[in-house]
Amino acid sequence: MDISEIRKLIKLIQSTDVTEIEVCEGEQTVRISRQGSPAVIQSAPAAAPTVIAAPAPAAADVAAPAAPAQDDANTVNSPMVGTYYSAPSPDADAFIAEGQKVKKGDTLCIIEAMKMMNEIEAEYNGVVDSILIDNATPVEYGQPLFVITPLG
Repeated sequence: MDISEIRKLIKLIQSTDVTEIEVCEGEQTVRISRQGSPAVIQSAPAAAPTVIAAPAPAAADVAAPAAPAQDDANTVNSPMVGTYYSAPSPDADAFIAEGQKVKKGDTLCIIEAMKMMNEIEAEYNGVVDSILIDNATPVEYGQPLFVITPLG
């Protein structure tokens, strides 16, 4: 797939209610998705050609967070598809624990995507209310990972 075809797919996503599209050609896969922001492109090897288009969810179809969140708490969602790791190595302590205070820039976890280890950092100072996922678990884009109450 060449860049002009990818650009056409991005324009298609931006001009319709479709929020995600995945196109497979031979060994190449291109997934383009948007969640209220510009399109994101991800590439990965694939086995068979398929095209998947998903319509945008209606407001009534949007599910509530997995754990009850307080009004002043914020959910930290996965910025990518990958595998969640709570520690830098299997024998190391977890980056965070429930009840722990975190500062802006502290590492919350690692998400492995396409053999790349991506550190997910706190975007604000707060207290970890709950960890919504188990170590070494696959995660989807936008999946809730933590509930953190901001500190003033």
